[in-house]
This record gives sequence, structure tokens and C-alpha cells, in this order.
Amino acid sequence: MILALGVNSPCLPPAAAGVIRATGAGRVICQTGGNKVSTSREILERLIAFASVSVDTNLPILGWIEDYLLGLGFTCHRLPDASGQKAGLFARIGPAGDGGVLLSAHCDVVPVTGQVWTHDPFRLTEQDGRFYGRGTTDMKGFLAAALAAAALAARADLTAPLMLAISYDEELGCLGIRAMIDRFLPLMGRPDYCIVGEPTEMQIAIGHKGKAAYRATCHGMAGHSAMAPRFINALHLAADLIGVLRAEQDRLLAEGAQDLAYDVPSATVHAGRLSGGVALNIVPDRAVLDFEIRHLPAEPAAGILARIQAGARAVVAAAANPEARIEIAEVNAYPGLETAPDAVVVAKVAALLDAPQKTKVAYGTEAGFFAALGIATVVCGPGSMNQGHQPDEFLEVAQLDRCDAMLWRLVQSLSR
Repeated sequence: MILALGVNSPCLPPAAAGVIRATGAGRVICQTGGNKVSTSREILERLIAFASVSVDTNLPILGWIEDYLLGLGFTCHRLPDASGQKAGLFARIGPAGDGGVLLSAHCDVVPVTGQVWTHDPFRLTEQDGRFYGRGTTDMKGFLAAALAAAALAARADLTAPLMLAISYDEELGCLGIRAMIDRFLPLMGRPDYCIVGEPTEMQIAIGHKGKAAYRATCHGMAGHSAMAPRFINALHLAADLIGVLRAEQDRLLAEGAQDLAYDVPSATVHAGRLSGGVALNIVPDRAVLDFEIRHLPAEPAAGILARIQAGARAVVAAAANPEARIEIAEVNAYPGLETAPDAVVVAKVAALLDAPQKTKVAYGTEAGFFAALGIATVVCGPGSMNQGHQPDEFLEVAQLDRCDAMLWRLVQSLSR
């Protein structure tokens, strides 16, 4: 398939002409004369150069993406957060109305602080068939391929729209898409299906667990440690609560719902952080415990939490002191994904791949938010999460090639 370019392409100087094509390896290339520009590799190089760590503003990288898409003729909707320092983007091109396909990605990455890298994390390095850099796998590789595919779509005779959703703060618990999602359908319409491009080694992920994060604040009674038994040690309350969490985890492994498609087939409970105390000789009157639940659709978080709350009440009752109490509050949550193996979306995405395989993934994604809108959704993207968040994070070049090939076929499917 060769798509003729017109003027004002972001790949070319004004009034230039050329072609966009896919190479045998699946690389999307915008070409003029003998000069090849705007490959997914070149876009990835630009994206990696933005140190878009979640704790910092994402406006520079989002501004670059928005300008790129506007230059292609996309309609873009920027959605700033309350601080004005973060923003997400919805974009679409093609005929008006519902239908078409949505590609979903996030542009934030995790920090490199404390990691030892042998490559500059914010400069793309290609070596031995790999692309090195922070975010190559999670998930700027897919984002680069989606932006390269956007150039194809801009010059195609589309019969259905191509949509993009680009979020922020995914690495903080899908915070950005949570703030954006209610505006998606009113602004964009309803696509036929959605591909979330988190790394699956180009397998079709049809499920992942949901997650809920909680903060338990344990209140006791302060006093001199020389008379510790007369007071209520909040850290001891927290320790007893951790015992409740461990017991619930054991129960889930033995008696809870099971899905053998996951490495850990049951829901999980995890205590991740505990803090409290002022000085060694003072009985602490406050301790804070952060814990999470990762749950299967068949094992909702609410039931797990109810048992943990009952255990917390038993811990407080055993303290036998009116000063003792434990307060549990939800900090964040995102839904899981459960797409039927025989769903139409699975067949459609499988038709875009050379060797389609189905899987489920251990990590969470934004897919559940789109599925909750009634949009058929799968996760499929280049790379392995084994490399995500690691020093010297990398993406196999062959994986990006496979993603390019998938998205090139996708644009074909949306075109006359």
C-alpha cells in the first residue's frame, strides 16, 4: 500500500511531495526523494529525549505530540489537570461519527533515580538490535508507532476514524485517564474497539487484574517507653493489621477465585509501606500502613476489603483501650480487564498480526477504563514488561517493527 502525500505534511517541507509506505520489516516511513524521515524510530528518539517522569510536568512532550498531530490534520482536545502542569490529549482524524479504532498510550515514565545505567536514559541508543532508553518499552515505543501510523492515516482515504488517547500519570496509578475518561465519548464518539499499547510482546492481552490502594492510619496512646505496656503502640496495631493482611492472602491462595492464565492465579494482598514513631523511647501514637489489593473480576476488592476491615476491628478490640482505632481509606483504584477470548475485538486484532497469541498480564493498564465505557478493548504492544522500570530499559527493534506492521495493517483496514 502506498499513500500519496500532499502539502503541509509534518514529515516534509511545505509544498514537497513523496510517499508514505511500510517496509518489509514493517517500519512506517515517510519518504521524500532519497531522504527517509519520521520513522517510528525517529519519533521514538524525540519522545525519549523528553524526561517525562510522572512527578514532573508533561507539557513539553504533550505539546510536541499535539503540534505533530495538528500538523497532520487531526482534531485535538487537550485536557489539563487541576494544577495546569499536566495534560492529556484526545485526537481523531477521519469521517465524523462513531466507529473506527482507538489507540491508547501514556506519555509519562518512571524515574531513573537510584538506578545505574550504562546508557543515557534520556537519549535513544540503538545497539545489538535493541533500543535503549527510559520508556522505550513502557510505553513510548508503542506511542512512537502510533504517531507514525497517524501520518499514514492522515494521507489515507479513511472510511472510519482513527482516534488516539494520550494520558499522563499512568505510572502513579492511572490517575490521568481517571480524570480524562468521562470526557472521551462526548468529545470523540464511540470507536468500534480500542488497543491499549502496553508491552505484551505483541500478544493480545485479554485480561488483567484490577487494583485498589488503601491507607490504614493506626491510632494509639503515646507515653514513655519505660512504661510501654501502659500505653497503646500504634506500630503494634499496624503490625497486627499486617498479620490480618497475610492471613487474607493465605485465604485467597487457598480458597479464593482462581484464574490459571495468571502467574499468580488468585487475588493478592500486599503491604507496601509502614511508617510511624518519633523516637525510640516514645511509644508511638500514630502509624500509617499503605497496602493494596489486586483482584480478579470474580473476586471483587469490596469483599476482600470487608474481611480486612473486620480483622482491623478485631485488632482494635483486642487492644481494649478507647484510644485505639484503625481508619482505612481508599487512596486510588483502577478497574481490571476481562475480554472474552472469542470477542470480535480479539479476532480483529488477531487479523492484524502475523502470529497472534492470547494472554493475560500481571500488571495493570488503562484498558479497564475504556472497557467500562462499553468499548471492546484489548492490550497489545511491543516489548516485555520484564524490561519496564529497569535500568538500561530496552525495546527489541524487531518488536517495534512488528508493532509498525500491525498499525500499518490497521490503517489499511480503515481505508478504502
